[in-house]
Amino acid sequence: MRYKILIVEDEVSSLKVLSTALKGEEFDVETSTTAEDALKMINGDHYDLVISDYKLPGMNGEDLLERIRLKNPHIPVILLTAYGTIDRAVQAMRKGAYTYLTKPVNLNVLASTVREALRERALEFPERQQFLNIIGKSKPMQEVFSMIQRVSKTEASVLILGESGTGKELVARAIHYTSLRSDKPFIPIDCTTIPVELMESELFGYEKGAFTCAYTNKIGLIEMAEGGTVFFDEIGDLDFTLQKKLLRFLQEKKFHRLGGKTELSADVRVLTATNKNIEEAVEKGEFRADLYYRLNVITINMPPLRERRDDIPLLASHFLEEYSKKNKKDIRGFDPQVMDILMNYDWPGNVRELENLIERAVILCPYDQITMECLPRKLREMDQEEDLEGEDLNLVETEKRVILKALNKTSWNQSQAARLLGITRKQLRTRMKNLGLLGDKDNAPDKDG
Repeated sequence: MRYKILIVEDEVSSLKVLSTALKGEEFDVETSTTAEDALKMINGDHYDLVISDYKLPGMNGEDLLERIRLKNPHIPVILLTAYGTIDRAVQAMRKGAYTYLTKPVNLNVLASTVREALRERALEFPERQQFLNIIGKSKPMQEVFSMIQRVSKTEASVLILGESGTGKELVARAIHYTSLRSDKPFIPIDCTTIPVELMESELFGYEKGAFTCAYTNKIGLIEMAEGGTVFFDEIGDLDFTLQKKLLRFLQEKKFHRLGGKTELSADVRVLTATNKNIEEAVEKGEFRADLYYRLNVITINMPPLRERRDDIPLLASHFLEEYSKKNKKDIRGFDPQVMDILMNYDWPGNVRELENLIERAVILCPYDQITMECLPRKLREMDQEEDLEGEDLNLVETEKRVILKALNKTSWNQSQAARLLGITRKQLRTRMKNLGLLGDKDNAPDKDG
């Protein structure tokens, strides 16, 4: 989930700078130039955090804070204040403001403060059933949340295991943004999308002239992450030759750019993830054992969605709200039959598949709730198969009841019962046998009763 932030600032130029800075931090940002308009926006929508200038035309930032806290005391409010109003800002903190920042605002400090406020809110209010961007109330997910909190303040390497679509990168981001490195870069690297021949230069950079078209020096992703975190997604697919170079960097924190002679260093934390059985890859010689043990100081297992079914309604409702807003639709829930299907489906694509399905359903749905006709064909057919299975069971029970009624009416004279049913005695005995209505004494050769 992307956090939604509202910025209230009457100076248009400052508003644009603040908005641009936070959008670059991957937040959804909306803006207002007055407190009065901001309140209307808050009354009509959901916001995770508000940033407000103290001095505004009409209602000031402290008054806005008080009105926000009356509506929802859990929304963090950060006040921006000029030097001369610091005392008032401190007073506002006593009334519930998260903090204040002096103008002109340091944008890096602002982004760091926003992340910290959102992190603390997620920890303080577990009823939200999410940890940063990870949603779940099931026992397996609570264990994941606990592990994130325990390892985030350390420098330990963490290996995140799980099937595709379970949210391994979200775990890595949660570890980073609750760590002591949270104000530094988080650099994700997908080992399956960068060609092998380019991976080394992408990781470590290159010097001018290192190869054809290398016209200038280029820093690599590891240098870009200085002080922060590098996340290797699908580390099990990393080329074997590069595994050795990565191991050397992990051991020494030193490296050379491609074509360079100067030894460089970088202070980064390395997190990794894979959907492969990496122990099996080690046994087959496809992954270096020494690198595996270096990466696997701490392991976090992300459960597949089929093992955390309690979270399906929560996730589905979250995606429904998100994509309804995105597509400007007013869809408020799910038909009970739809939710039954979602709960019973095995989700081979995990949370990512559920998200894609809900987005598709929202786009196609003409009603105020998601109905069966909005689901993909394979899920509708699954429901039809379940209905047929139920009908078959009912048919068997109905046939048994009818035959028993005929037999009881004729004092179990099979010939008379067969005539009542409009079938031959042999057909009746075959059906009685299939239904378990023939005792041992009844298994004699066919004859009239």
